[in-house]
Amino acid sequence: MAASAAAAGGIVHLPPPQSAAPRFGAPRAPPLRSRWPGRYRPRRHRAGRLFARPVAVEEAAYAEPEAALLEALLGVQGRGRAVAPRQLQEVESAVQALEALGGVPDPTSSSLIEGSWQLIFTTRPGTASPIQRTFVGVDSFRIFQEVYLRTDDPRVVNVVRFSESVGDLKVEAEATIEDGKRILFRFDRAAFTFKFLPFKVPYPVPFRLLGDEAKGWLDTTYLSHAGKIRISRGNKGTTFVLQKSADARQTLLSTISAGTGVEEVIDDFISSQNRAEVDLDILVGEWQLLWRSQVARTEGESWSSVASAGLKDFQIIKEDGQLKNSVSPFPGVNLSARGSICKTGKSNTFSVSMNEGAVQVGGVQFPLDTKGEFVMEILYIDNKIRISRLNQHMLVHLRIANAT
Repeated sequence: MAASAAAAGGIVHLPPPQSAAPRFGAPRAPPLRSRWPGRYRPRRHRAGRLFARPVAVEEAAYAEPEAALLEALLGVQGRGRAVAPRQLQEVESAVQALEALGGVPDPTSSSLIEGSWQLIFTTRPGTASPIQRTFVGVDSFRIFQEVYLRTDDPRVVNVVRFSESVGDLKVEAEATIEDGKRILFRFDRAAFTFKFLPFKVPYPVPFRLLGDEAKGWLDTTYLSHAGKIRISRGNKGTTFVLQKSADARQTLLSTISAGTGVEEVIDDFISSQNRAEVDLDILVGEWQLLWRSQVARTEGESWSSVASAGLKDFQIIKEDGQLKNSVSPFPGVNLSARGSICKTGKSNTFSVSMNEGAVQVGGVQFPLDTKGEFVMEILYIDNKIRISRLNQHMLVHLRIANAT
């Protein structure tokens, strides 16, 4: 039953800027509440049920369509390298909605385009070079694009930051403004800078010999009036979504993808949020487990207890309190556990009872003992992310569907 300790929470081309991802002092996402006073804007979805939609960061910084784009991007792996078709459709719809709005007119003439932008999403990364394609898809790297058009030497600089302790790669291009939306560029120099070396290491591409291959253009199809979000499309058909600074939830998810320092970032994230009362209706939907804390394996922890506790894969919570956890330890093998969840007397604590389970191998199903009683504490929840504690385990889930 040790794994059960973690119960109830389970189911389981290169545009970048220079600044490292901000800490959690930046504007933060409001937690989802069971009631929505003031700034919480409910949206209605199927069955007429109201479901609160949090803004990804404070509304002064992001308009509602921008917040919708940031919300759609949560959970995308490798800046678009791995994304489910449904989520990709949501992202593309949000991008098109912003482009239809237009944002700042003639963005290349605006000072808001200047500075360091962080790449948070790109389509068609396969059109880039093998080295760039590798860098863009690695979540532990920070990808930026620096734009400096109002200088004696106008430039666009793509930056890959490996880490604060290792160094970065900068690929620089001469830039020329063609019109209100388009920047023409020609790559002319690049180098690695490593913290442990007193000199730069040249990037192995002879730009002078590439001719037209070193040239390109970049259209800015949307620039927010606050100068926080930018959408650009390149000459190779790639779409880029860039942000002046990542919000706390994006930083949390990118840290989980990188796999290092997760617990510290979660602690910082939770401490920066306002606690709110949580009701069962907020938990309803389908959730995917992104991360769980590592604790010493306790004797007796088995796949059945893991399935019961919901420590792997997916979890579905229904409006009537019915709950299902599923685990796929091997291809063709699925373990599932069913039970119920209800709120206890404490504001953010829920009781979970698992009463039946099954293991399915191919088309054959066998009963599985997954009985257990668990207590789940919700530490943070919004429209996309849930952080909970189940005895010794801390879990982070991503909502992949609303009411089922």
